[in-house]
Amino acid sequence: MSIAHNIHTVTQTLAGTGCRLIAVTKTKPLEMLLEAYGAGCKLFGENRVQEMVEKYEQLPKDIEWHLIGHLQTNKVKYMAPFVTLVHSVDSLKLLQEIDRQAARHGRVIECLLQIYIAREESKFGLSFDEARELLAAPETAALANVRIVGLMGMATFTDDREQIRAEFRSLKAFFESLQQSPLPANAEMRELSMGMSGDYDLAVAEGSTLIRVGSSIFGSRQ
Repeated sequence: MSIAHNIHTVTQTLAGTGCRLIAVTKTKPLEMLLEAYGAGCKLFGENRVQEMVEKYEQLPKDIEWHLIGHLQTNKVKYMAPFVTLVHSVDSLKLLQEIDRQAARHGRVIECLLQIYIAREESKFGLSFDEARELLAAPETAALANVRIVGLMGMATFTDDREQIRAEFRSLKAFFESLQQSPLPANAEMRELSMGMSGDYDLAVAEGSTLIRVGSSIFGSRQ
């Protein structure tokens, strides 16, 4: 099946849900990204900053670039001029560096807090309590060039769909609890990024607003 057909198949499942598709373009050549762009997909997700910068420089400038992989503070400066949304903020130190680099470019960069919901030690993220502490910290409220707009989570890599559903459901419940809680002026809860190629149907059913889909669009990684 073509990339355009695959995008159409995924977006059909999102009709009426308010959920948006991020095409995960890591390791994919420019020709594939242009094919996805031609099919109407303009939200691209990358895991590595260097790869995202190289593609940004060569592709149309109305593409939204989402950094979805683990982010090191020393890489923030390279993407600060253009990144649309950082999904993987897992520390105050990282948030402060994004704020510092955004200020250098006169921007406010939107961010999601990555929450640890999986039963896997290889995954990154904050616990629910750590996320609440970060949101309550005066250091967070002092940041003028970032805006926390929601949460991101990755479910366990497992065939147990009920476990995956439970993990997504727990993140949605936490998201809703934060919507009812006092937040700093530079934070709101409107985006919930969860769901990938193997489980996005469950994520959408559990209230995701952004799904990160790669192999279902572009085929398996080489």
